[in-house]
Amino acid sequence: MASEASGAARCSRLEQLPRRGRVLAVGYVENIRILPADRAPNFAASLVDAPAPPGGRRRPAPRVQLVWNGQRRVPGIGAGTRLRFEGMIADVDGVPTIYNPRYEILPGADEEAEQTT
Repeated sequence: MASEASGAARCSRLEQLPRRGRVLAVGYVENIRILPADRAPNFAASLVDAPAPPGGRRRPAPRVQLVWNGQRRVPGIGAGTRLRFEGMIADVDGVPTIYNPRYEILPGADEEAEQTT
């Protein structure tokens, strides 16, 4: 994923995401949403900057919604997955949302620590 070629704004924290435009960022899947079989296929994942600590979050975290139209599942994407994603962001019902993003599954923080030891 080459952001220089696409002109995507790189964001190190989700709170830095612009309201509109092409972005490149990294986040952790906090939850996924799968619509019932009688509705049009649509798979969505809500991403945050870091996994929730034990006991949960004490205050809301900035988040972005990734939506794959026409998909009931996206292999490899589930709660806790770390993703690098790129796409056009827009505000949908007050939530920053990217439809059909380009993405790359990254090793989580735990997996990176294991690889260095």
